[in-house]
Amino acid sequence: MAFLTALSVRRLAAAGLVLLIAFSPATHGQTAPNPAPTAANTESTRPRIGLVLSGGGARGYAHIGVLKMLERMRIPVDVIAATSMGAVVGGLYASGLGADALEQKLTQVDLSDIAFDRNERAKLPQSLREDDFQYPIGLSAGYADGRLRLPAGLVQGNRLLALLKNWTAQWPDNIKFSQLPIPFKAMATDLATGDPVILDRGSLPLAMRASMAVPGLFAPIEVDGRTLVDGGLVANLPVQLARDMGADIIIAVNIGSDLQRPEDLASPAAVTQQMITILVGQNVRAQKALLRGRDVLIEPQLNELSFTDFAKGPQGVAQGEKAAQGVEAKLAALSLSPQAYAAYRAAHIPQGMLAQGARIDAIDVTTSGRVPVARVRQLLKVREGDTYDAEELNRELSALATTGDFETVTQRLVEENGVHTLKIDAHEKSWGNQFFLFGLGMSTNFDGRGAFNVNLGHRYPWLTQGGLEWRNDIVLGSNRASIHTELRQPLWQARGFYIAPYAEYSRRSSDVYFDDESPTKDSKPFNNLTIETARAGVDLGIPLGRKGELRLGVNYVKKTATFNYLTVVTDEFGNIVDADSLPSLTASQPAFRAQLTLDQLDDALFPRSGYYLFGSVEAGFGSLDKKYNTAQAKGLWATSYGRHTFNVALEGAGQFGANSPTRDNGGDSGNGANEGFYLGGFQHLSAYAQDQFNGQYLLYGRLTYLYDLRVDDLLGLRAPVFGASAEAGNVWQLRNNFGRGGYLKSGSVFVGGNSPIGPLYFGFALAPQGVWNVYLQLGRVF
Repeated sequence: MAFLTALSVRRLAAAGLVLLIAFSPATHGQTAPNPAPTAANTESTRPRIGLVLSGGGARGYAHIGVLKMLERMRIPVDVIAATSMGAVVGGLYASGLGADALEQKLTQVDLSDIAFDRNERAKLPQSLREDDFQYPIGLSAGYADGRLRLPAGLVQGNRLLALLKNWTAQWPDNIKFSQLPIPFKAMATDLATGDPVILDRGSLPLAMRASMAVPGLFAPIEVDGRTLVDGGLVANLPVQLARDMGADIIIAVNIGSDLQRPEDLASPAAVTQQMITILVGQNVRAQKALLRGRDVLIEPQLNELSFTDFAKGPQGVAQGEKAAQGVEAKLAALSLSPQAYAAYRAAHIPQGMLAQGARIDAIDVTTSGRVPVARVRQLLKVREGDTYDAEELNRELSALATTGDFETVTQRLVEENGVHTLKIDAHEKSWGNQFFLFGLGMSTNFDGRGAFNVNLGHRYPWLTQGGLEWRNDIVLGSNRASIHTELRQPLWQARGFYIAPYAEYSRRSSDVYFDDESPTKDSKPFNNLTIETARAGVDLGIPLGRKGELRLGVNYVKKTATFNYLTVVTDEFGNIVDADSLPSLTASQPAFRAQLTLDQLDDALFPRSGYYLFGSVEAGFGSLDKKYNTAQAKGLWATSYGRHTFNVALEGAGQFGANSPTRDNGGDSGNGANEGFYLGGFQHLSAYAQDQFNGQYLLYGRLTYLYDLRVDDLLGLRAPVFGASAEAGNVWQLRNNFGRGGYLKSGSVFVGGNSPIGPLYFGFALAPQGVWNVYLQLGRVF
């Protein structure tokens, strides 16, 4: 036919070849056929392919599986538009990391700990470990502008931002993302206006972090003066953005969560998540409607992966590959020949823009709030003229971020006119300059005896430019009330020394049992004792690296002990013949005190590794007939093998010195109000009543076994465990008898885990003589 020119014939032949490839059968696991280098797939004339990656949290691992399949099929990617977790994967891929390298990096780190800012506890300052130990409810409220405030997000994202910076360190933080090996844009949302924000320049790690700032979970982040949150609110699958970047054909990967059935929405949080999923689903449907005939939509089946299942990364990667294989026939039409694909890869080799060994010419530090710039510079080792090392610098910033003073600490290396300026931004906590900590405790054995308490902490850091901090701790409970107030003034800030004047008052009520009776299930207290202690002093705090601290000081203490009931006098037949009131006892003395704390546990509530050691010695220096000396030490060691954890706990305490009770002085130490030490209660001879045994000397040991049940939720408990313990210990009144047998024994089995209001345990304990106990324990041991 005359109207078929030679050019038309060539075009029809090329189109026929493409159709033949597109509709040819594809075998699972096979790579694409090798098309001839026609006009349809040569680098100069082939269509531009845009990759669109949606948000979905941990489900984003599926994106890596899709990328692996695209590389295996030799399908080029010319532009990437992405949102949230898709922006993290897409941004890293655009920066030059291949699919295999991405998989290796993301599956070899515990992204769950990183994404949720779980710092290695052993590296926290001792003051934060103290708070972690005492206040297990992970909520920190702030006070500012005359009102209580909460953090804008549960997670600040410092560790994630540092990790992304490490992996993209070859790129300066003031580039256009079109300069990356693959042009890239990320979608975010302006929290002030609700408008979509396209991130296409500046800091690549900051853009990725901003795009995945899920409201309520990750704190919003400021970029160029705007407060940004997750882009999924406006475009979770930004197809139009990729089209605007010049893409002719779209490969869109949607990993959004499915809606749950109404009957499965068992909490307000679940209903809220369902609402967000509905809203996000609406913009996803609008974007999917923009897809055309040649575009490819990939939707991995990820029903077994939730938004936070970062531990299931390999499963997500596999599902992404499987989903891409399901559309392999359509993808094959986009495949290049080996020669053309090699040319494409050669043209996209990541060169980076920072020369290896680039030096820092200037350092610009900015802070907000009370912490002075000099404090930040003091804690950083980097100086002008040093070689830029992103990983080392991020390690320094991590240590700075864990001081507790800052909400976010970020670093950017900006290159302008050949000058490399390191910009460090340290933002103090936006929810206040005073902070409150919370803890709850409850213990009951279901026989009418039990106790509860409420712990409240107050922290007011940086009262002065010198770093003065005011700390208050209050306990209100059925058997105990106390208040401790303390000022901490740093002395050599770089070394962490501080001086701490303090005052405290406590009131404790304890049942009193007969010493000469063998304890049984029916043992009842014969009286109740109230002990009031007032103390004031000053300590010098000496940090021991990040392992713990030593406190040395002097104080003045006054104690009063009062029996609350009349003591009953009976005759030889058990008949009541009289009732006497017991006198109140008092003691007071000035004293030296030394306290050593070493805390290297990986978790304050359910440790799997590490150790905790505490020792205290108090020596009176008042008049010889009144002074008394006490010493106490306890330790916990934890080790794990897979799902099995073993904890060993040891404790010892007693009086020492000339006035300690012995047979020679008839047990009279002249310090009547020294209440001694207690045993009894959960994980302290669990089969017996709380504080059932009291004496001037104590020895106790416990072996605990914990089995990780590996379920996400059990009766509302997170990370539940099954546990069993074997315990032995006793108390003695005389120094001569200290440690000489007569040990009480107890064993227990329990189920425990973290609840929203602290650690919760439910168990059964058994001891000789038929003593047993069923207990429910919330919080720490009293």
